[in-house]
Amino acid sequence: MRFFKDLSLSAFTAGFVAVLVGFTSSVALVFQAAQAFTADPQVIASWMWALGLGMGLCCWLPSLWWRRPVMVAWSTPGAAVLAAAGLGGGFSMGEAVGAFLVSASLVVLFGATGWFERALNRIPVAIASALLAGVLTRFGLQAFSAAKTAPGLVVAMLLAYLLSRRYLARYAVVITLAVGLCWVSALGHFSLATVQFELARPVLITPEFSLGALVSLAIPLFVVTMASQNLPGVVAIQAAGYGGRDGIPVSKVITLTGLVTLVLAPFGAYALNLSAITASICMGPEAHRDPARRYSAAVVCGLLYVLIGLFGGAVTSVLSAFPTALVATIAGLALLGSIGGGLASALAHEPHREAALITFLVTLSGVVLWDVGSAFWGVVAGILALFIQHGRFWVEPTRTAS
Repeated sequence: MRFFKDLSLSAFTAGFVAVLVGFTSSVALVFQAAQAFTADPQVIASWMWALGLGMGLCCWLPSLWWRRPVMVAWSTPGAAVLAAAGLGGGFSMGEAVGAFLVSASLVVLFGATGWFERALNRIPVAIASALLAGVLTRFGLQAFSAAKTAPGLVVAMLLAYLLSRRYLARYAVVITLAVGLCWVSALGHFSLATVQFELARPVLITPEFSLGALVSLAIPLFVVTMASQNLPGVVAIQAAGYGGRDGIPVSKVITLTGLVTLVLAPFGAYALNLSAITASICMGPEAHRDPARRYSAAVVCGLLYVLIGLFGGAVTSVLSAFPTALVATIAGLALLGSIGGGLASALAHEPHREAALITFLVTLSGVVLWDVGSAFWGVVAGILALFIQHGRFWVEPTRTAS
C-alpha cells in the first residue's frame, strides 16, 4: 500500500503531536460545554466518541483519497460559546443537539455552494498570511511562557530542537519530543499506571428545536466555527501550498465536515471544521520534506482520533497525562517554521505591510466581540485599513478556487 511507503518517522510524529496539541489544549473546554447542558459521564463519553470518530474519519479517509493532508478538528471557540450559553440559558441537551443540526446544515450550505471559499479568495495574501501568523504565534508564545513553571524542561527541549535542526533537521520534532518525555519521566511527572482501557458507548439524544436555541446556540456556533476555525484553516492550507485546483478541495471538505456533523450530532458532535494549528504541524516540512507525502501525517492523525473516539475516557486520560508545559513547548517549537513563513509573506509587500501588521496584532490579541473570535476581527481590521489607505476593500483574486 502506498501509504506505508510514504509514511516516515517524522510524519508519524507530526500526526501524534497534532493530536496531542489539539486534544490537550481544549478538551477541558469540551467537557465544560457538555456539562453546561447537564451531561452525565456517559453522555460526555458519547461526545468524545462522536467527536473523535468524526475528526478521525474526516482526516483519515480524505487524506488517503486525495493524497493531500486534510486536517479537521472540533470547534474550540464553538465549545466556549456553548459552555457560556448553556450555563446562562437553561437549555436542555435535546435543544443543544437541535442547534448542532441547524449549525451543521448551514455549514453544508456554505460549503456546497462555494460561497465561503469564493469570499476567502478575495482576501489579499498579506492579510491572509498575517491572520495565520497571528493564530499560530499565540502557541509560539506559550512555548516560552511555559519556562515560568518548567524552565529546565523548556531549555532542554529548546536546545534539543536547535541542535537537531542543525544536524538532523528532518527529525527535529521527533528528537525534541523524546527529550521532553525523558525529562518529565525522570522527574516523575508522567505516568500511565492508572489508565484503564474500555470502549466508549454512544448515547443517542433526540433533538429538540426551539427559537431560543436557534438564536442563542445554533447561529453563534455557526458564526464562530466559520470565522474563527474554517477561516484560518483555509489560510493554513493555502500557506502550505495545498490550495488551487490541484490542492485540497476546500469547499468539498467543509461540506464533508457539515455532513459528518449532521450524522454524529445526536451523539454529541457539536461542530467539526478545518484546523489551523494542527494543520500547520502536519503540512509543514517538519512532517516530511516531500510535500506529496505529508498526507501520511494527516492519516496518522485521523487514525489516532478514531482511537480516541473508540476508547473515549481511557485515551483522554493518556493524553491528559502529558504535562501542560511539555505540550505547550512542543507545539510552539513545531510551529516556528509556519510562524516565520507567515510573517515573511505578510510583510513582504510594502503597500500592504501596515494592514497586514494590524491584522496580525488584532488576531494575536485574542479579542472576542459578540462571541466572534479574533481571527475574524483581524481580517476585518486589516481590510478596513486597506480601504482607508488604498481606497478599496478587496483586491483581485490571488488564488484559484478549488
